Amino acid sequence: MRTLGTRSQLGERRQSPNDYLREWKFQMDDYLWILHEREAPTADKSCCVCRAESTVYRCHDCLSDLLFCLKCCRDEHRRLPFHKIGKWNEGFFEETSLTKIGMEIYLGHQGKPCPILGDIHEWEDTDEPIHQPEEDLPTILELPFLNGKQCITIVDKSGVHSLMIRFCQCLNACTTDKQLFEMAMFPASFTRPKTAFTFPVLDGFALDNLECGTSAMNYYNKLRRMTSSIFPHLVLDCYRELMRVARQWRQLKLLKWNGFGYERRRPTSGELALFCPACPQPGINSPLPSDRSADDPSWLYARSLVMDGNFKAEHLHPTHLEDEVWLTDGQCFMVSKDQYKAHLAVANDVANASRHKLEATGIGSCACARHSCFVPHSIVTSVIRQMNMDYTLCHALSHHTDGLSQAFTFYDINCQYNKHFWRWVSESLYLSLPSGMEIIPGIGLWHVHGHQDKCYVRYASTFITGAARIDGEIMETLWAPLNIISPAARGMSTPHRQECLDYQMNDSNFMKMIRMSSFLCRKYKEAIKGVTESASAFDKLNDTADPIMVAKWEEQDRYAHSCRVADPSAMDVFEVQLKRAPTQKQQELALLSSRVGRLGGNLQRGAATWIASGITIEEVQIALTMDIRKLGRHPMETQTLDICRHRTKLQSQIDEFTIVAAIHLGEGFDVDDDIRDLHLDFIDDDSEADGRQLRDSFYPEKIVIPLPSNIGVARCGELGVEHLIGQEIALREGQANDALQAIRMHLVDKAVLFRTTVRPAKSQAKSTRAWTQVHSVERVIRLNTMIYMKCQAQLGNLEAHGLLNKYLRMEKSHLKTTAAVADPNAQGQQNATLPWFWSLDIQGDSVSSDWMNEFYRVHWLHTKALRDRWMAHFVAKLSIFNPYCIQ
Repeated sequence: MRTLGTRSQLGERRQSPNDYLREWKFQMDDYLWILHEREAPTADKSCCVCRAESTVYRCHDCLSDLLFCLKCCRDEHRRLPFHKIGKWNEGFFEETSLTKIGMEIYLGHQGKPCPILGDIHEWEDTDEPIHQPEEDLPTILELPFLNGKQCITIVDKSGVHSLMIRFCQCLNACTTDKQLFEMAMFPASFTRPKTAFTFPVLDGFALDNLECGTSAMNYYNKLRRMTSSIFPHLVLDCYRELMRVARQWRQLKLLKWNGFGYERRRPTSGELALFCPACPQPGINSPLPSDRSADDPSWLYARSLVMDGNFKAEHLHPTHLEDEVWLTDGQCFMVSKDQYKAHLAVANDVANASRHKLEATGIGSCACARHSCFVPHSIVTSVIRQMNMDYTLCHALSHHTDGLSQAFTFYDINCQYNKHFWRWVSESLYLSLPSGMEIIPGIGLWHVHGHQDKCYVRYASTFITGAARIDGEIMETLWAPLNIISPAARGMSTPHRQECLDYQMNDSNFMKMIRMSSFLCRKYKEAIKGVTESASAFDKLNDTADPIMVAKWEEQDRYAHSCRVADPSAMDVFEVQLKRAPTQKQQELALLSSRVGRLGGNLQRGAATWIASGITIEEVQIALTMDIRKLGRHPMETQTLDICRHRTKLQSQIDEFTIVAAIHLGEGFDVDDDIRDLHLDFIDDDSEADGRQLRDSFYPEKIVIPLPSNIGVARCGELGVEHLIGQEIALREGQANDALQAIRMHLVDKAVLFRTTVRPAKSQAKSTRAWTQVHSVERVIRLNTMIYMKCQAQLGNLEAHGLLNKYLRMEKSHLKTTAAVADPNAQGQQNATLPWFWSLDIQGDSVSSDWMNEFYRVHWLHTKALRDRWMAHFVAKLSIFNPYCIQ
């Protein structure tokens, strides 16, 4: 028998949302008529249970809005007390309640009346309570007494209700508050409860707060509108009771989840919090030290942590500090208040402590770097100084770490923070670390690029043995959901805020736990692929290298990693070690620090900065000119507007530079002297179209600014500013060195791209992406080439003939990427030579290939680090699936 295929298999077009809306326009009237008909009862008006025809009641919460008689409505809803009903008044269904028709809730005997209560009052059909409200206020829910029996306000997820509740009066009966609790209603008081909250409404509020960041005020306002859509402001206000009971409910849930319903003891620090199930915890999910294999690497059982502060989680000063009640102090993620305050009181930290009238400017936290789970009992408040993060790290490294001897810590400022951390711990009475714990500091891969260049090889996870595939930036993703509730928690009492944040972090860890298996499987598959690819790339590079050099490089790698913790500078071996020629910034610093000059030290230093700013303006002019040449003959309006904005900004810089020029060039200088257009010789004129002019009234990219090189040596002599010539020559030398270094590095990048990306591309898509990367690198090469050519021309204007023998003219053929750059051992490269700037050193007279040797050495070390990183990632994931498989 053939089965029918799906719509897509049959070739039918899938309908779009607009197609359904077009159909809806023809169906709307029919749906509106049905909706209107539902407002009236059926013609027979008979009860759906006993078929009697009497006063008609409709339940709006029962399926299909069933009709009942008075007795059946009361009987059928004894276990559905929160349903809303309406009574037919021959015109419409008037809102009423189950309480008004005499329904009572009996506690203690499975819904039946307590025998001790005696005679049960026979209810009459009445729609109004004995207590009459004011005439100008509508009668809604407020029923303080009905036929002499007291009502209790019950807040449910369907709204606020007044129910007649009859308590059990047996001798062995519980107190009234506990009878309510047994019926899944949390009392707001304990002696004579008048208000209670159902468990579903408390769970609903907790879930809304977790997922949507809903505050107690907004949630209760929703309940009031669900109760009365017309007069929500007249519904009884139980907002404060909801906030208080919600705190009690969260505590009970945490105690229940962690098994404290079976034992009468107080939870210890962090015992109510969930932690990462995949991070090594000896005796829990990893072997104890006595059960481990001697061949296991130490990093296999290392704890990986990320530290960070969240400055959006502010907290105002509490109004009644002495009257605060703590329910879970130190039992979840936030640290215990008393010991933390004692630490802050004695800690010696003079960093910026501006609080802007806040009790806390944020929170500080630690999380596992691999699986992004918060560490219990390690979250601190008032993150304004490093002493707060000291407390965080010490407590994070003390949570289930008995038997661990190594920890990786990633912090945005670890290069400075880690220098004095051990001294601060040893001098504090409240800080301690597990005995024998070795801490290996690191910096996240995003933040490390904002540090000095040397910090990359010293602290990036790429070069840390055993760190695996960790970026060290996971905390940024954890702050996002917390920032949603931070505004609501800003004005809470201190204990309430702590409990709210604890519950959010616990839920965050829970969501990580339930997804951990799929997450680890995905990472395991990535590790297999990464190990294969990185090992293949390293083997190819290693096979083409000189074995003697490889042995030397391996020794350098081993030594650097062995000394890394004690001396991070040992990792500098992963950088090019040749002494580089002085950069423009170094030349400027040298001039600024010198006080030798005819016009005095201060003016001399000011002149160096002024000349440097002029050189920067020339570089901007070159970049803008190249951007204009790339526009084409018919640029878009957005491109034209962007160019105009850049021109306006550039003109402002030129005007400011020219005004200051009068100070350094003297009174004899006239800004209108010898003004001409800037001329540039493009090295790739054949690849660029000409005649691309934008309609504009000025061309700041063509203006020649009054630098000594543009004025001329003779004119500088007439103005008496010969000393400026030497300063510009020094700065131009640094500019040339910067441009050549950028050209070398990007030519190497281009060569590597050709070898590793362009040539192996097996598809059109991969080839297109590869060539896009190549073109991006080529644009940077062209820009730095133009800057170098302009610099060399200016050195000629300054008559720096000695430097011109060192900095030769750049030809287009020099920028060709050859196999000698990517692979010096490739076939046919025996007699190949590289252009002059590849062997240029600080003296300018070297003919060695030291720079290229350094490139191959660093490239080999980086490729090995990548392979080791993937291998560690693979072994770490394998050990999670089977802790004993590595043995």
